[in-house]
Amino acid sequence: MINKPVDDAAVTTLIAAARAAIREHGDGDVHTVAAAVLDEHNHVHVGLNLYHFTGGPCAELVALANARAAGARAPHLIVAVGDDNRGVLAPCGRDRQVLADYYPTISAVIATPDGPRVVTGDDLLPHTYRWQAQQLQRLRFRASHLPAVRDGSKRVTLRFNDPVQVGPALLVFEFDDEITLRGRVTSTIAKTVNDIGDAEAQEDGFADAASVLPGLRDYYPDLSSDDYVVFVHFEVDES
Repeated sequence: MINKPVDDAAVTTLIAAARAAIREHGDGDVHTVAAAVLDEHNHVHVGLNLYHFTGGPCAELVALANARAAGARAPHLIVAVGDDNRGVLAPCGRDRQVLADYYPTISAVIATPDGPRVVTGDDLLPHTYRWQAQQLQRLRFRASHLPAVRDGSKRVTLRFNDPVQVGPALLVFEFDDEITLRGRVTSTIAKTVNDIGDAEAQEDGFADAASVLPGLRDYYPDLSSDDYVVFVHFEVDES
């Protein structure tokens, strides 16, 4: 998992956006909390809670849904602010589980005696049950990669916003009728595209580091040179 670094300016901007939303649109009854989300393009998305005795959605979940509707695919920071000058609010238990399950790389802003602090999902909900961990992860490849994977010449793949963990994996090749191989992810290393060297690029079949960004944009059109990608090293089960 990668938690994208967050600077103080981003935290300040996000808190201000949530505070403005609850000040302008809160009603002190049904809508009493606003949340703001910062996405992978540094766009801010806001949402309000919708209280109902049956269990209306929290502001954080509404903001995340609004972000998705606006095109965000990798939100990396979230904060909630209460009305009546209550300030920054920590996510409730349900929201923490949602973040752990659906947004494992997101960070959250919480209030502390020393001021707002950015924490990871693991900080919010340590030792949580993760249902994804009980599933055999799938590592998808274009069909053209099958020969190289089978003969062992390809054992590295670069991924962007595609959570991968060390452990068993099903390698899926996207033919009309999918072909699968059982394997294992042996290591993951995250770095920005800018920081990739020629030797690392060549591990995944690129001619040099300069070829990585245009090559990966064939898979990830919105990828930028400052984005983090993950080098996934894998092996194939012999049986």
